[in-house]
Amino acid sequence: MRLPLTFVLAASTSVAMALPLAAQDRSLNFGIGIGAVGQRAYPGADDYEGSADLKFTFGNLTWGNVDIGAGIGNVPANGVSLGGALRVIGSRKVDDNPELAGLSDIDTAVELGLGLTFQQTHWRAFGEVRQGFGGHDGVAGTLGADVIFRPTDRWTVTAGPRLNLGDSEYAGTYFGVTGAEALGSNFNAFDADGGVLGAGVEIGATYRIDKDWSVEGLLSYEKLLNDAADSPITQIGSENQLSLRIGLSRAFTLNF
Repeated sequence: MRLPLTFVLAASTSVAMALPLAAQDRSLNFGIGIGAVGQRAYPGADDYEGSADLKFTFGNLTWGNVDIGAGIGNVPANGVSLGGALRVIGSRKVDDNPELAGLSDIDTAVELGLGLTFQQTHWRAFGEVRQGFGGHDGVAGTLGADVIFRPTDRWTVTAGPRLNLGDSEYAGTYFGVTGAEALGSNFNAFDADGGVLGAGVEIGATYRIDKDWSVEGLLSYEKLLNDAADSPITQIGSENQLSLRIGLSRAFTLNF
């Protein structure tokens, strides 16, 4: 489901690693993780599916006097920081989900954007905005906060609430039913408006094997709200969206 993004990131990493390493005042630190994820087959679905998963994490960018981010594995400094935001939403195919007969297929979507975080030693609050490409052209965002536990130098555990938002383009793609789709399916036409579309909680744990490698686990629950919950697609599925991810990640630092 997410293999196209894997190839893009792998190619980008290969090219970047081939660049000269002479200039030490410009560097990019990031993490790439591969894992397994179990989640609903599509937003609003009732059935679960398992798949391979690729995760990209921004760590730090240094460019002359510009220094953004704390770096992978480092404890972030207290205060406000700006970072990147990425989310991948898998494709929705009628062939794989016959209950959606008559609805249009949706390709895999990649969301890219920016996030702003206010960090303290034992908690953080953040917000991010992401523009969709591929499966949808809308704008989505997340507001959240976490309590942070560091029982040892190697373990980091976080837990906190999440609020997920999307504009009408995003909501219409995953929860709307057009008039033409209604004529060719068992669904009534539904015009899904944007706004707050879900709320839930997320629990994550990271164990650092060494300075480069880490094992990660993430459990998240979301209850769909407003037009996401009222959608006829969700009505035959479930408002309760649960996902579990376990993966292995490696940090890279590229000098250019």
